Amino acid sequence: MSFNCRFAPSPTGPLHIGGVRTALFNWLLAKKNKGKYFLRIEDTDKERSKEEFKKQIISSLAWLGIEHEDEEYIQSKNISKHVTVAEDLIKKGFAYACYCSEEEINEQKEKCKKQGIPYVYNRKWRDSKDLKIPKDVKPVIRFKSKISGNTIIKDLVQGERNISNSTIEDFVILRKDKSPTYQLSATVDDHEMKITHVIRGDDHMINSFKQKQIYDAMGWEVPKFAHIPLIHSEKGKKLSKRDNASTINDYIKIGIIPEALRNYLLRLGWSYKDKEIFSLKESIELFNFEGIGKSPSKLDMSRILSMNETYIKSINENELFNKLLEFSNKFKITIDKSKESIILKSLNFLKNKAKTLEDIYNNSGYILNDNLKISSEDKSLIDKKSKDIIKNFIEDFDALKDLNKTSLEPIIKNLIDKHKTNFKGVGQPLRIGLVGTKFGPGIYDIILSLDKATVINRLKKLV
Repeated sequence: MSFNCRFAPSPTGPLHIGGVRTALFNWLLAKKNKGKYFLRIEDTDKERSKEEFKKQIISSLAWLGIEHEDEEYIQSKNISKHVTVAEDLIKKGFAYACYCSEEEINEQKEKCKKQGIPYVYNRKWRDSKDLKIPKDVKPVIRFKSKISGNTIIKDLVQGERNISNSTIEDFVILRKDKSPTYQLSATVDDHEMKITHVIRGDDHMINSFKQKQIYDAMGWEVPKFAHIPLIHSEKGKKLSKRDNASTINDYIKIGIIPEALRNYLLRLGWSYKDKEIFSLKESIELFNFEGIGKSPSKLDMSRILSMNETYIKSINENELFNKLLEFSNKFKITIDKSKESIILKSLNFLKNKAKTLEDIYNNSGYILNDNLKISSEDKSLIDKKSKDIIKNFIEDFDALKDLNKTSLEPIIKNLIDKHKTNFKGVGQPLRIGLVGTKFGPGIYDIILSLDKATVINRLKKLV
């Protein structure tokens, strides 16, 4: 069996993290089964759809390595086909024109609200032989849903789902302006694209029951459905675009690397034994529906940062450096060419305890910026004793011929003994002078990352 999967976002806002996971699962299923994964842009909401969001969706998925077949499928270009199918449904007796006014619909909704029951359209125009068609009123087209019996969907994640057909109203498939609704467009496009598997959030379950009726009415083969649980915020509520860290851009701009985020999203609601870290090859080979849980997953920022830290430690440093350059150029400053080699050779300690690319960038601040700004709090730590330590260090350091840790250690030890202090007593004032703060990398790493003249010039400013 061939596998055709798709991700179908609407370009009405930045790509949501839940959508990214849906795209990932579709992509993995297609890859595992040597099938095809398509990207469909559902842009029929002309008022809210924006080109900038479409571009952001495409670039974000590419950043994660989720690349689609062929060109993007643009839904608005297929509207005439959607309308033709609606007309076919009318001819076959599966759809009808409804002339109810907005006032009538609102009255029905208010009546249901008072009775404490869900609103279901009363099917007034389903059998219109005794009704007079009002003049100058444009109708909507409604699908003639089944009234009796039940419909079953054998969901690949949720198992068999069975609902009474009476709970599905005669839903609108064409609006008054002849524009198709989501239920019609999505069904027609999935058929046209020969989609075999539809993986989406479980909030779409009722849509699948509606769309299955359209498939059956048209005599089309119904795809296999898989409804995955939603992602909740850390507070346990449904994640919305108003939440922090809800869109993929929120992660890119703090320096989460794509491999780490992809691994985190794979594990968010899916598991394979007790394995945590998955290579791309393993992700494709091991992904299956059996590993998808049925309960909502909770977004855990601390877990994302931990996963990112693991990847920062493990990936090739040249690759990490290129990611840092890209991040800095996009969100911070363009790193001067003269500083690049210094940062690259210092990455082994600059990445120490770094959870994000932004952390590495901040750790590199003393290399990137020659004009350090020392806070008044840190300056207050530079007392007479500290200044004497710095003066003595400059004298001994300037006399060194070979600059390495072995040659530096005796100087530091001598200063500790001479000034009757400890390693912190020597290291702290030197770090403040060289980095601009008492916090930062190890003192030996700092000194050896800078050239000799820079070390001396920076320390002289404190004495």
